[in-house]
Amino acid sequence: RETLWLAYQTLGVVYGDLGTSPLYVYPTAQIDSRNEREYLGVLSVIFWTLTLIGVVKYVLIVLHANDHGEGGTFALYSLLCRHANVGRHAGKHYGRLESDSEFSYFGDAERVRVHTRAKMVLEKSEIAQKILLVCVTFGTCMVIGDGVLTPAISVLSSIGGLRSQVPAISQTVVIAISCVIISALFLLQSIGTHRVSCIFSPIMATWFASTTVIGIYNIMNYYPTVLKALSPHYAIRFFVRNKRHGWEMLNSIVLCITGAEAMFADLGHFNIKAIQIAFIAVVYPSLIITYAGETAFLIKHPEHRIDAFFKSVPSPVFWPVFVVATLAAIVASQALITATFSVLKQSVSFGCFPRIKLVHTSASQEGQIYSPEVNYLLLGLCLAVVIGFQDSDGIGNAYGVAVIWVMLITTALVAVVMLVVWTTSVLWIILFLIVFGAVEVIYLSSTAEKLAKGGWVPFAISSFFVVVSLSWNYGRRMKYEFEAKNRISSHDFKNLCSSLEVTRVPGLCLFYSNLIHGGGLPPLMGHYMRAVGSLHEVVIFLTIRVVPVKTVLESERLFVARGSGVKGLYRCVARYGYLDHVDMVKEEFVDQVIASLVDLIRSESSGEAAAAHCVMECAAEMEMVELDVARRRGAVHVVGHSILHTGSRSWFKRMVVNKIYRFLHSSCRSAVSTFRIPSSRLLELSMVYE
Repeated sequence: RETLWLAYQTLGVVYGDLGTSPLYVYPTAQIDSRNEREYLGVLSVIFWTLTLIGVVKYVLIVLHANDHGEGGTFALYSLLCRHANVGRHAGKHYGRLESDSEFSYFGDAERVRVHTRAKMVLEKSEIAQKILLVCVTFGTCMVIGDGVLTPAISVLSSIGGLRSQVPAISQTVVIAISCVIISALFLLQSIGTHRVSCIFSPIMATWFASTTVIGIYNIMNYYPTVLKALSPHYAIRFFVRNKRHGWEMLNSIVLCITGAEAMFADLGHFNIKAIQIAFIAVVYPSLIITYAGETAFLIKHPEHRIDAFFKSVPSPVFWPVFVVATLAAIVASQALITATFSVLKQSVSFGCFPRIKLVHTSASQEGQIYSPEVNYLLLGLCLAVVIGFQDSDGIGNAYGVAVIWVMLITTALVAVVMLVVWTTSVLWIILFLIVFGAVEVIYLSSTAEKLAKGGWVPFAISSFFVVVSLSWNYGRRMKYEFEAKNRISSHDFKNLCSSLEVTRVPGLCLFYSNLIHGGGLPPLMGHYMRAVGSLHEVVIFLTIRVVPVKTVLESERLFVARGSGVKGLYRCVARYGYLDHVDMVKEEFVDQVIASLVDLIRSESSGEAAAAHCVMECAAEMEMVELDVARRRGAVHVVGHSILHTGSRSWFKRMVVNKIYRFLHSSCRSAVSTFRIPSSRLLELSMVYE
């Protein structure tokens, strides 16, 4: 029952874009010979595209390449990082450690330990890992481009239907109404996915029901045998007959599958079965019947291709259908907006995008999030696209390019997952690439001529976000490498304490550090001691690490150890999944760290020989008392505000580090805001990393 309810909700969140594609496929298709065999050929191509990509690829294969219920390009990347050590170029925090296999959400640990030839080649090849990260980043940024173009083309296409019934309405009025509706849609995002779905799902259910009925009416009234076009014979004859022009028309026909990528990207908001049931039982048959109905109408009325859908609606029900179409077009935008929030959350967690504000909008569904900054940026870009292009034809040129790039990258990443994670036979992987890769490459090649007619827009949007992502990632890796290279050893730390005559003061200090491997203390510690001249009785060097899993259980979150051989110094690594939320406002986190240290001290004392046990037990009791006293005084959070600077001879590196990264670092949310560190207990230190 719960799965059926979720399947119903997916209609309003996942399938709006795919469901409204009949509004703009035929209007953007440049069909020269408007006769029966041409329209039957187009319908046959649409049917097999929906079947191959929608049903076979996404529903039967891609949805299963999820990371514990999470979909999208970074979920695929996380899956690969968990099974092979390929995440090093996302940052040292995101590379896989042997201990990661102990997490409950890690998956099949035995499968991870299997060293296949493909896995070993991928782990040893720096170039392959860099290409993998760039592909994942580019795919993510193309989804963001989709999130901009989908509201523009969906709303503008539906409002444009007014002119088919009321020709006196100017295009300027259509654009103004579209802008108002788009603005309202983005302002609605803050209420959360679950509330949006309660509003939008009834609309899409009505839309699918009404278009199916209208499609059946058109089939029966205009061309009852139109479904014969489901035979692949008509698609083959279409290309044989039209040759180059048939290939060129693919750049419009590809719009019939727009929104299919949202099935995978929005997976974390629902579950596999819900998305599969909704597509197979409702969306897929409704789309086939709707396109068949449009085709039947156009065979009899080829002159109405530009506004085929609205002209095919019977006059008595035009206005109710127009209202539903307008509402459905608004809903259509939701799928890619939701997907954008999801993929950016994953990207931020992997250190491949600047920190942004992320608001969890549901207590029961952890994947349902909202970002105010991203929301308003998408709104601004979307309005610019509508005002700039003025009509759906131009936006359609841009939209098809973004759609097919996302699908092609997903195909490539799933093929790598099949090879490395699923250890599928190479023959099956080759078949997968031949069938789906070839189809998508052909579609992609057909969009080449669109570049000058608007196809450059998704590349411009994606390129902007790719530059932001890769610059941020490179800067963070440079910071970590500086800290690792200039770490303070235990011997140097003791000498530093002696030379500065550092005094110990009561209390607890959480000193945030990026170091994970190799021991030692961050260089910021020396800067802190020279500036302050004192050290708390209890200092815990805390590292926040995002591991390649969806979530980490509370019982598995903390790893603690002693640090640097100095009394009162400890280490703690707090592990989080890429969907987990870091929150330091409450005292529970500090209490959990202290409790873990107490367990460590007890285990050390219980392991001693009987003769020394009494002495060790007394020392352990004193140490635990000191920890408790320090905890009661409250924790001081020391956070570094490092300024990265390079004097490299390479102008490119200087531009990336000194200009782009430093601008992003100063503009994005700080670690204080992201981790919700209480400002009343905060000490922030600045240091130049040269």
